[in-house]
Amino acid sequence: MVLKLYGVTNFGGTDRVIVILREKGVPYEVHEVDTKNKEHKSAAFVEKQPFGLVPYLDDDGFILYESRAIGYYIAAKYADQGTQGLLPKADDLKANALFQQALSSEICNFETFTFPLILATLGQRYKGLEIDQTTVDKAMAALDEKLDVYDNILSKQKYITGDELTIVDLFHLPSGALLPACGYHGLKTKPNVARYYGKPPRNKDD
Repeated sequence: MVLKLYGVTNFGGTDRVIVILREKGVPYEVHEVDTKNKEHKSAAFVEKQPFGLVPYLDDDGFILYESRAIGYYIAAKYADQGTQGLLPKADDLKANALFQQALSSEICNFETFTFPLILATLGQRYKGLEIDQTTVDKAMAALDEKLDVYDNILSKQKYITGDELTIVDLFHLPSGALLPACGYHGLKTKPNVARYYGKPPRNKDD
């Protein structure tokens, strides 16, 4: 069964799911949603995704929205294929707590600060609107402060969760990949963040 992903490629949420699908080697097809013409606000779409946002997943009639929930579902359902160990073991309380901590950090301390910068730059270009440099500078400064903390965390461990790769690390990829195009270069200037985004080791022994 091929999973159907309704979203927009090169949009953070959709690409976040695609990263997990590829890591797990899961067959999928993307159904591009025409957001410019408000397809995501249509009655048919909102019936599947009540907030009118992309993406949502259709797994043989099982509908799931919110990209991180979709990513978790895929990693759990296909745990035995593709990249292994992307989720903590169910019976390891501390590992799961650290996983949730890392997930909250990605949402509250990374995506919350990358998203305004992406909107202020690439989002404005996408809409054909003028970029407000004051807004961009403010967004960059806020993100830079958070990534200083990331750099400190990553000076002590290989990944955001600890020393094992998880889906939380993969969740960082889509927005991070867009930052250079926004004019932000902190991913290269902060040594541990640069290592993390450059070529992170896959195993403890790397």
